[in-house]
Amino acid sequence: MNRIVAPSMLSADFGHLERDTRMVDASAAEWVHIDVMDGVFVPNISFGFPVLKAIRKATPKFLDVHLMIVNPEKYVKRFVEAGADLVTFHYEASDDPAACIGLIREAGAKAGISIKPATPVEALRGVLPQVDLVLVMSVEPGFGGQSFIPGSLEKVAQLRAMAREMGLGTIIEVDGGLSSHNAGAVYGAGADVLVAGNAVFGAADPQAEIVKMLNA
Repeated sequence: MNRIVAPSMLSADFGHLERDTRMVDASAAEWVHIDVMDGVFVPNISFGFPVLKAIRKATPKFLDVHLMIVNPEKYVKRFVEAGADLVTFHYEASDDPAACIGLIREAGAKAGISIKPATPVEALRGVLPQVDLVLVMSVEPGFGGQSFIPGSLEKVAQLRAMAREMGLGTIIEVDGGLSSHNAGAVYGAGADVLVAGNAVFGAADPQAEIVKMLNA
């Protein structure tokens, strides 16, 4: 898979969401990352269905929706209906990950699963063949602007090794503390997709930062 950068709309200017979405649409980024927080699984609250629909209208790019919510099974279909191309939920938030994956597929989207920094890669062995993507959180989920956890590189490498062992072409995505300064190391560990929030939207030239990350 080619390298992909997925700018996180959580770091966009909410007062100019359409403008910032169109900036991403005109950039070298292939995906747009949407963080959904419920104030329960994580402390913050963020986007819901109406905002996702607005972003969907503003760009035809691949919408990568990351659910940081409890009981994700209740909502995955509605997020697909609102425009998600990929729905990722947290392993730690579901009592039956296999069933949640099935609901996402039934709704017509690609399925992803995410793990927090403290969750070992081995926990995913049973469901890895069922998902299209694994999202490795390289910060604690729920807040932007955190520093990258160095041990995440080893988790990415372990996950890539597990996928190869099982004969899978699993997409590996990493989210948290990423920029052009560490993108090369993360891609080198085996990642395919890097989520970047502050690094992109806080840059003097966001589109140039995306290109730097892709070429790191």
